Amino acid sequence: MSKSMHGHRARKRFGQNFLNDDQVIHDIVSAIGPQPQQHLVEIGPGLAALTEPVAETSGHLHVIELDRDLADRLEQHPRLSKLLTVHRNDALKFDFQALAADLGGKLRVFGNLPYNISTPLIFHILQSLDVVDDMYFMLQKEVVDRMAAGPGSKAYGKLSIMVQQCAEVSLVLDVPPEAFTPAPKVDSAVVRLAPYAHPPFPVKDRAMLNRVCQTAFNQRRKTMRNNLKELLSAEQLEALQINPGARPETLAVADYVRIANWLSDNPPQEDE
Repeated sequence: MSKSMHGHRARKRFGQNFLNDDQVIHDIVSAIGPQPQQHLVEIGPGLAALTEPVAETSGHLHVIELDRDLADRLEQHPRLSKLLTVHRNDALKFDFQALAADLGGKLRVFGNLPYNISTPLIFHILQSLDVVDDMYFMLQKEVVDRMAAGPGSKAYGKLSIMVQQCAEVSLVLDVPPEAFTPAPKVDSAVVRLAPYAHPPFPVKDRAMLNRVCQTAFNQRRKTMRNNLKELLSAEQLEALQINPGARPETLAVADYVRIANWLSDNPPQEDE
């Protein structure tokens, strides 16, 4: 493992890859467009490639860092320390609601997310969308493709539906492996997620939508009738204007929301 220019060894267990390309850093910070008085939160600041320019532009930044060495560095940084509030936390368990309540306003969240926790972390933040203005995440390109995918494509699945139901997804830029130290084996991309104030397809219970998607996409090659038979019958699917013979990836976000909302009103009988 090569040491970075700052002498911190990237740790495999944290999935660390540090951004070191000045042009890419500039493009991401420009896309975020930090402003003074905004409540900016960075997940996993690492070696502060994004932290520094964002904190200097906005005047203050909250950072969530699990790696003790990196948290120490940030708190002792001669210039940055006074611009940062360092939260030594696991972002997967971090309470975004509580921070927004403390700050008295909505959060703008960004970060170069570790590959090994990116999807669970996004699901965690989706539970606090009412306190989030927007999000900018550097992720594996393949994860961004899944978020943005439409019905009928191989990439379309549970992640696409769960994200698109509640937020507008836009690709900000593609990032090549050589922009990082150590260079990952995959392409990366920056995505912007902007939560809807009024989702086009309001869902009654996100946990139910999650369950429907999980169950439907468990076996992608099977039909909706087969995959959802524990939850509702072919007749009930037809009544919801869903073709029971359709494959899961052919249904739109609105279709999944319709199924989930119906199940929220007519909960499936659990086996005793």
